Amino acid sequence: MRYLVLCAMFALVACKEDAAEAPPPPTDLTELALSYFCQMNIAEHGGPKGQIHLAGYAQPIFFAQVRDLVAYLKSPEREAEILAIYVSDMGIAPSWEEPGIDNWVAADVAYYVVGAGVAGGMGAPEIVPFATSAGADNFIHLYGGSIFTLNDIPDSAAIGPVDLENKLETPT
Repeated sequence: MRYLVLCAMFALVACKEDAAEAPPPPTDLTELALSYFCQMNIAEHGGPKGQIHLAGYAQPIFFAQVRDLVAYLKSPEREAEILAIYVSDMGIAPSWEEPGIDNWVAADVAYYVVGAGVAGGMGAPEIVPFATSAGADNFIHLYGGSIFTLNDIPDSAAIGPVDLENKLETPT
């Protein structure tokens, strides 16, 4: 009997540990969401968005461009431990101007189109995320670029100067 009680206690502790390790779910994008770097209202800008959940923070930090989210990840200075990262799935977004409020995909499983020559919400070249490789392939067929995983996105795609004189396309 003691053996069964001990097994039950260990199972309960293991379940609680698994629940504690589950990442927080994505937060819907609202009119109140401000971009981390510029503190501008995200809803006023088109293109894909991102959110990062940090330990000790009740709400995620949002990014007006996925390019900015990737720059944050590549930065050596961060505010806290990252618990979860989500990006807009542009394969099911209503449009480029309305990227959706709840069509998030975990950033570590998304496919990213880099080098398509499209402008994100803040006018800089954008890194465009998709939940499926087929969605990324369709985008590349229309706008060009190459597919990368989150960890393989080149630093040059997110960090460094941006030539805003070079006219970028806004997808339709």
